Amino acid sequence: MLRTVGRVALGAGAAGALGLGYACVVERHWFALRRATMPVLAPGARPLRVLHVSDLHLRPGQRREQRFVAGLAELEPDLVVNTGDNLSHPRGVPVVLQALGRLLDRPGVFVFGSNDYHGPRPKNPANYLFRPEHRILGPEVPWRDLRAAFVERGWQDATHTRFELTVAGQRIAVAGVDDPHIGRDDHDRIAGPLEPGAPPVLRLGLTHSPEPRVLDGFAADGYDLVLAGHTHGGQLCLPGYGALVTNCGIDRSRVKGPSRWGSHLRLHVSAGLGTSPWAPARFCCRPEATLLELVAAPAGPGAADGRTTAVTRPPSRAAGPTG
Repeated sequence: MLRTVGRVALGAGAAGALGLGYACVVERHWFALRRATMPVLAPGARPLRVLHVSDLHLRPGQRREQRFVAGLAELEPDLVVNTGDNLSHPRGVPVVLQALGRLLDRPGVFVFGSNDYHGPRPKNPANYLFRPEHRILGPEVPWRDLRAAFVERGWQDATHTRFELTVAGQRIAVAGVDDPHIGRDDHDRIAGPLEPGAPPVLRLGLTHSPEPRVLDGFAADGYDLVLAGHTHGGQLCLPGYGALVTNCGIDRSRVKGPSRWGSHLRLHVSAGLGTSPWAPARFCCRPEATLLELVAAPAGPGAADGRTTAVTRPPSRAAGPTG
């Protein structure tokens, strides 16, 4: 009997070690490009191609992830949306800029997440599952330098501001909030209806963490689409069950990809491309960027939330496990 128990324990330990090795060595480097179609534009609008990137968590030495992100420029999106957590090291700014490369030549908008302001610190990995509200903020990282570099290259900071821009010949309205995960959001600063005049083809909201209070605010103001990150798609998922936690207030069904929030607002949550250096694992949740095909919304109630295709082969420079 003791021999049988010992064999079972040994087998379970071996399986756990193999799973951990796969999550840390293979899957967190198995970058993917996902494609999704979302019917959010005004009737008659021409489709827009939006590249959504989030949670790069870059630090020196991550050449594979850098190559993958750089290769995304071959997609030639109409707009790049970056929903934060770019940094993971005090010397990460040059790494982020090198990775984004030619994407910074495309029209772009961004908001920051907590790891753009504070570097990661060691913490108990079990807190991610059992104490998601427990936060340990590390030392400040050079977020002002990152913001200045983005703005100098032409990207627009949507943090607590509203503006319009023309993308592929069509006007869109954009607004964003600072990271709700660490209480920096203030939706009142961007709340309210559109200015009088011809409506844009899209009202786009940005937030790093998709907290319900923020989504409710955008929905109340009549936004069409909110893009967010932060969740890492759950990061650790189980086959047939999905994410164990979302690390924020939304439910597990919305942890990544397109969904509906309320009667009108659509939400897209990116599973992100990186991990914290203190939790370098992904299981059944590949790191990814998403190319969104935004199309005109069908008339009438009951329209589809959006369609996500299978993971596709990335552009040639970004193909294969590269992180």
